[in-house]
Amino acid sequence: MTLKTVDLRTTNKFGKLFLDYIEGADQLKPFYGRFPSIENFKAQIEAKKFSAERRKILCQALENQYQDQTITDQVSTNLKSLSQNNSFTITTGHQLNLFTGPLYVIYKIVTVINTCKELKKKYPDSAFIPVYWMASEDHDFEEIDHFRFDGKKYRWATDQTGAVGRCELEGFQEFIDTVPGAPEFFNRAYKERSLASAVRSYMNHLFGDYGLVVIDADDRSLKSLFKEVIKDDLIDHSAFDLVNGATEKINNLGYKTQVNSRAVNFFYLSDGLRERIEATDSGYEVLNSTIKLTKEELLRAIDAEPEKFSPNVILRPLYQEVILPNLAYVGGPSELAYWLQLKPIFDHYKELFPILMPRNFAIVVPKYIQKKFEKTNLTIEDLFKEKHALLADIVVSNADHKVRLNGQVQEVIDMFYRIREQAAVIDSTLTAHVEAQQARTKHRLELIEKKFVRAEKRRQSEKVGQVEAVLDYLFPNGGLQERTDNFLNFYLENPQFIDQLITYFDPFDYRFYVVNG
Repeated sequence: MTLKTVDLRTTNKFGKLFLDYIEGADQLKPFYGRFPSIENFKAQIEAKKFSAERRKILCQALENQYQDQTITDQVSTNLKSLSQNNSFTITTGHQLNLFTGPLYVIYKIVTVINTCKELKKKYPDSAFIPVYWMASEDHDFEEIDHFRFDGKKYRWATDQTGAVGRCELEGFQEFIDTVPGAPEFFNRAYKERSLASAVRSYMNHLFGDYGLVVIDADDRSLKSLFKEVIKDDLIDHSAFDLVNGATEKINNLGYKTQVNSRAVNFFYLSDGLRERIEATDSGYEVLNSTIKLTKEELLRAIDAEPEKFSPNVILRPLYQEVILPNLAYVGGPSELAYWLQLKPIFDHYKELFPILMPRNFAIVVPKYIQKKFEKTNLTIEDLFKEKHALLADIVVSNADHKVRLNGQVQEVIDMFYRIREQAAVIDSTLTAHVEAQQARTKHRLELIEKKFVRAEKRRQSEKVGQVEAVLDYLFPNGGLQERTDNFLNFYLENPQFIDQLITYFDPFDYRFYVVNG
């Protein structure tokens, strides 16, 4: 594996909010705590308060979750380490996509692992534990019931409802059988009882040697730590105004925000059900169900069964920080953007806002695509140009004769300018007619130029085909490879793929990696 890095801004693939954040723009500083530099972790470590009671509950919950798993020595060490007050977590999370889902899920976890490694070098007196937070309480099966492998989309058909982590896997083997070359560890994982258990199993296989701890927050004991927040949100709706205030400020700066707060930011969770809770004149109701509760009944339910209350995207980040001794969250551009809307919530509940770290970004170029790329004489930076504009530039630069009409078009425009001046002297009403003819002529010349380029493309079809093959592979449907392709595209050919990513990725280098696999 070799690699090259490209400045994120020059890729034209990232929004202004994210780019300004990683560049430390002053106008965004009120919306987070500490900038993601390794030096700033010193103050973050000193500021993080996590009680012995919380540690005890966390450790017991994880022990229960791992009791039926065969784990590595590294994971076992990290689980034990969590009981010590000098241990901290670095966390990322994602939905429970099939077969890990898009490639960037792997990148998120690699970034977390490498962050812990770098922090240990810098601050050897503390322990840093990589954590993968399973979004097991999500309920949108349409977002997780498929994955893309070898150019084909594989979809698992199920009519199950409720929290996806509780989804049963009976009959899943029939789906696995449709996936060519599925590794044995996936077969073993999907023999587990639930989707959450399956994800823990294969993540342990892939990242256990690096000590990755997988947590399922759909847990009664962990939810018990969040009861006061649940009550506050349901009764006083504190988050609503706080998030709306931050959202308005960010929007006024000219950025696009990602999420909207509701008056109530919790779902009601039970087997086969995860539906929004809404306040009514008489109390509360669970949408799309017969469940209705008075205020008193609601408060008793929170105390007795906190596990039935599932936070939405607004309060899930706070829940994470309440139950983990966490220092930083690793996420993609959209994730970090909505985290910036949430800082007032953390201030309100007196929880330390985590350092927001961008994950690593990459394109993997296999050998046969690398060979095609070398024949194109393009630079890595060229790959990120708009496809049609890039192809046109290539055709023009490799033509044996002039294809563009730039000079001639300007000559015609200059001629019409002189005619317009002459018309104004004769009759000022004629100038509009001349201007219309100018625009019409310019348009026709541009059409002629496009036909020249198309004809030249046909003449250079082999070269154009090579470039298109490279672009179509690296940017499926015009998007980034990492957002579409599954890691199996590379892992099956190179079982050391993940190990190599861990070797090459620098979690504090906020550039785009181009990796030759």
